[in-house]
Amino acid sequence: MNYRAAVYALFSIGVRRVVATNAVGAVNPDFRPGDLVVPHDLVDLTRLRRLTFYDEAPVTHIDFSEPYCPEVRGLLIESTGRRAGRTWDRAVLACTEGPRYETPAEVEVLRRLGCDMVGMTGVPEAQLAREFEMCYAALCVVSNMAAGMQRRLTAREVVEAVRAAAPRVQEVLRETVQHLPEDRRCPCARALEGARFQG
Repeated sequence: MNYRAAVYALFSIGVRRVVATNAVGAVNPDFRPGDLVVPHDLVDLTRLRRLTFYDEAPVTHIDFSEPYCPEVRGLLIESTGRRAGRTWDRAVLACTEGPRYETPAEVEVLRRLGCDMVGMTGVPEAQLAREFEMCYAALCVVSNMAAGMQRRLTAREVVEAVRAAAPRVQEVLRETVQHLPEDRRCPCARALEGARFQG
């Protein structure tokens, strides 16, 4: 997938906030299929994706101390609390290259790194959005336990879990969007201030 083209297309038509959804495998043994999660941090384990719009001068280093927009994230947390069942408001998402699922050994490494869940989407979308000063937050659906935590994993199982969670996800997204303030008061809107290195 051309992640840069997707984010640029949204930006070019005036989108300034993105609320993404991800299907993820649980690395944290407390998580269960069907849970909704609003992550607060991420670990990028991709290798082949184009990660920036700034391939040429000036060098641009965005601050990614808070990968997800705090304003949109806060609204997602409030909405999941009202509209969904079992939810988690803090979690670290590991993003892997795919398309294969992870091995049990890889999942064990992720657990030791402090990751709570793993998926194949979310990176580089979050950082590309930040480079355009767009807000980005994610709502994750736990579709399965990660490799080594259940006997076998199939794509059908993931699709069925996401389909079952779809009505709750739609309610959460609808309520979140309805409560977005007109003005952005988050740091995302000023992400490029001081980010460019002029030699």
